[in-house]
Amino acid sequence: MSDLPLERITVRTSDGLKLAADICGPEDGPGVVLAHGGGQTRHAWAGAQAALSGAGYRVISYDARGHGESDWARNNKYPLRQRWSDMSLVCAALRKPVAIVGASMGGGAAMQGLAEGYRPAALVLVDIAPNANREGIARVQAFMRSGLGGYDTLGEVADAVAAYLPERPRPEDASGLMKNLRLGGDERWYWHWDPGVVMVDLEEERAAMGATMAALSKARDVPLMLVRGLRSDVVTADTAETFRRAVPGLEVLEIASAGHMVAGDRNDMFNEAVIRFLKRHVPPVGGPGRPPA
Repeated sequence: MSDLPLERITVRTSDGLKLAADICGPEDGPGVVLAHGGGQTRHAWAGAQAALSGAGYRVISYDARGHGESDWARNNKYPLRQRWSDMSLVCAALRKPVAIVGASMGGGAAMQGLAEGYRPAALVLVDIAPNANREGIARVQAFMRSGLGGYDTLGEVADAVAAYLPERPRPEDASGLMKNLRLGGDERWYWHWDPGVVMVDLEEERAAMGATMAALSKARDVPLMLVRGLRSDVVTADTAETFRRAVPGLEVLEIASAGHMVAGDRNDMFNEAVIRFLKRHVPPVGGPGRPPA
């Protein structure tokens, strides 16, 4: 994956901020936008970006505002509508119809896009739904807030992640976490995102996402898949079933041995499922490994 030929680009937001993005894959391939979850960066999609570009897709992965190498909001606020506005400009950067793969926060922004009339070529929601479980979202938010004071060592960071994700083995080498961290002037390690990201009203956020359910149910022309981890407490079995009943045509794929961080927990199964879904609805044409025109 380190040999993946990535082109670094910058996308300007409507209010003049810079979003860092990587793009790769055949220029004539169907477009795919990868939108990460809260507290992550575009690097969370390294495996998926490599797999999708290898399957013939033109893929762009970006750091959401307030995350990674992208600018922070000047007022340190990150409402759902603004996150969609940013995503819409990333989609436009590909200059073609795009499928969106959105995890958690990224999926929420994509759902807002449908509520505002945008119609992607396909939409994959990764462990997020309009009716996401309140307790699960609160647990994610609590973990993110717990690290706002920073950490003395990378080992402390690894310990915190292991406690939050007990189903994953703690990495022996914590250096892989550095893409999600920054070293402060006080020599402590901080997450590579604006603390304002988690200073949101949980009920307001859930209400805003819940309001997108009607739009999703009406968007019959958009192929829609929900990928959830069987261990997830954000999209539970009941959450998924309610979503399925409300949105005819919704495909639900459940991945065993995965929690909320589906793509990171079982990247192999996740990539295979997403590529299979996209090939049915947005098939590549021509090129290596792709069916001829």
